[in-house]
Amino acid sequence: MKYLFVFLVVGLMVSCGGSDASGDATGKIGDLEVNINIEKRMKWHDAKKACTDLGDGWRLPTKDELNMLYENKDKIDGFDDEHFYWSSTRLEDNSAKVWIQHMSDGFQMYTTLGGQYFYIIAVRPK
Repeated sequence: MKYLFVFLVVGLMVSCGGSDASGDATGKIGDLEVNINIEKRMKWHDAKKACTDLGDGWRLPTKDELNMLYENKDKIDGFDDEHFYWSSTRLEDNSAKVWIQHMSDGFQMYTTLGGQYFYIIAVRPK
């Protein structure tokens, strides 16, 4: 009976992927660890804070990293490709604008940091 309990606990940990204090990462794409287990939609400043609050290097992806995630979206469990996602990249000539990307077709554009709510993915280098 004791061995059955240990087997079940280990099996559950393996099937769930385990976790650590910094959040439940959904995988690795290139040299980035990816985490989508965050509230789905929020304003940009709140999204940045939510990523930082995960600790240990988590942040919003850059415009280029977000595009790499789009190109590999089929490898990200639980990814919702019908929405725009925030990047951390601001438009150079206007710090009140930031790049976003639509994940169904890869379309990138910038938007103002006003009241828009978009989806977020947290990343950290690995």
